[in-house]
Amino acid sequence: MNHLPLLGPSSSLVHCSVSLLLSRSPAMELLLSAIATDVLSRALYMVIQKYRRCKAEETEQKLQRLQRVLLRIAATVEEAEGRHITNQAMLRQLEMLRQGMYGGHYMLDTFRYRGHGGDEEVSGGRAVPLPRFSSAKRLLSFPVSGNSENMQTAVIDAESVKKLEKMLDGLEKMIGDVEEFAMFLEGYPRICWQPYNAYLMLDKVMFGRQMEKETIINFLLQPEGASNGNPGVLPIVGVARVGKSTLVEHVCLDERVRGYFSSIVLFTGDDAGSLAALKGSGVIKHQTRTAPSCGRSLVVIELAWDMEEDTWRKLYSSAASSMGHGSKIIITSRAEKIVALGTTQALRLKVLPQEAYWYFFKALAFWSTNPDDQPKLASLGMEIAVLLNGSFLGANVVGSLMRTNFNAQFWRRVLQCLRDFRSKHLLMFGEDPTDLLRRDQPVYIWRMARTRHVVKICKVYEKRSPQHGDGVPKLTAQDILTGRVTHQGKFCMVSWRSRIPPYYTYLASCVSQTAECSTVNKKRPRKPRV
Repeated sequence: MNHLPLLGPSSSLVHCSVSLLLSRSPAMELLLSAIATDVLSRALYMVIQKYRRCKAEETEQKLQRLQRVLLRIAATVEEAEGRHITNQAMLRQLEMLRQGMYGGHYMLDTFRYRGHGGDEEVSGGRAVPLPRFSSAKRLLSFPVSGNSENMQTAVIDAESVKKLEKMLDGLEKMIGDVEEFAMFLEGYPRICWQPYNAYLMLDKVMFGRQMEKETIINFLLQPEGASNGNPGVLPIVGVARVGKSTLVEHVCLDERVRGYFSSIVLFTGDDAGSLAALKGSGVIKHQTRTAPSCGRSLVVIELAWDMEEDTWRKLYSSAASSMGHGSKIIITSRAEKIVALGTTQALRLKVLPQEAYWYFFKALAFWSTNPDDQPKLASLGMEIAVLLNGSFLGANVVGSLMRTNFNAQFWRRVLQCLRDFRSKHLLMFGEDPTDLLRRDQPVYIWRMARTRHVVKICKVYEKRSPQHGDGVPKLTAQDILTGRVTHQGKFCMVSWRSRIPPYYTYLASCVSQTAECSTVNKKRPRKPRV
């Protein structure tokens, strides 16, 4: 009965509308155009929504396939790492599996975490360091009538899906070849299992250098050919704090190496200008009198930089006359010049790839917490990992700070401080602060608390951790970063205590000064407007 009045007085209005439609007036053309546009927009919207849902479902299925493949690869890698593999081809294949696993996890985490608000809330719309992979639920979720930024996001999302498909195809082909690899593994003896994938144990084992370790052991255990019997020399080159000493220490602790050499001696010296100074710093790492290894010795020489050619010639001549047949020498240094001292191809240690570094940093930052339960924190963590530029020291310092407070605002503050820290050094010195520290250049430390004082790190150095903590300052990097403690003038702080051999304590000599007297907050002079 509510519709009956419309049939009465309003019938004239209906007749007018019909007559308007039958006429060819401009008003009629505008009405028809509006109706057609609305119908077309609604139909196009329904088609696009259906397309979005299909694409999101397809992407989600690909992500699930990727997760299943990664589980199979992780199981194979863990099984292989529990065996003494001596075949170089199998070691290379194992390294390919590791890199594939790191890359797959990085891709999976990128799709899962990058669309959870970390970028928008912190970046303020600026470009982020990582590729902007969106989560599966947000793929192609922008309106068609959007601006150029939305169109660019569409292209990037399409590229993300292509990269996902390429990664998935590559890993599935890789896992197809693993059956033969797993069969060969059965022929190698087992070793003591090290839970290197466990979050709670990751800071107690060496990460990311398994291939390099086996390469060094293969050199050490390889018998000398029909030469003059002089000891073989392996140079190991890498930037500061990339893991040279840690790698060599783990090699020297390996039972295969200890059973092969009767003695292992370590020489250190920041300035190897004289042979006497180098000889005086020898530390016996291992010594035995068993018959199989009698006479063979391993000498490790750790240098900060290079060694004079005359010094090396005298040292090598002395070593050749005093060391038994089959003895070996390892030299580690930051200087590329030591490559010429080797009798075999030098081993160059590089920083971890971003995919492997994120795998390492994620475990340190989240500890026993599952990152999937806190995707917003994981999104922030991915950006923080990029800013750390592959630094093991930075990962441990910042990771330990982050896991003290699983709060998004706290992690967002850490990310913002790191961004400002990097941008200031790029502005002042034209280099990333991590690269400056690797070259022993001073940097200004970032701080979460607002203060008038600016702290400059003059030098980072390491010393073997004493048993009772004698001579080690109580002040830590976390005290300075969080602002719990303030210092005036010169002081020394503990950056990090390593829990793996050689158990170094990393110290930093610092100086604090007022912001007005420092150059860290000085701005570039503005150019006059024309």
